[in-house]
Amino acid sequence: MRGTVDTARPWQIEVSHSCVGSGQCTAAAPGHFRLVDGHSVPVAQNVAADDAVMGAAELCPVGAITVRDRETGRVFILGEN
Repeated sequence: MRGTVDTARPWQIEVSHSCVGSGQCTAAAPGHFRLVDGHSVPVAQNVAADDAVMGAAELCPVGAITVRDRETGRVFILGEN
């Protein structure tokens, strides 16, 4: 689920336990995600706005990635728990 995106403020990235380690996010945004023990983890939880992060979240086959405005908490993409 994608909401209106604010690219002027920093974002927060979360990857839920539902991640299956497909590597789609690491391919789409290698500077923002890496695989550790078969699951994706953000390289940094707080990041500058970046279209690659949104693309990675949208490509996740199980919807495990949440992207939100770091300052307001507004959700742009809501991942599965």
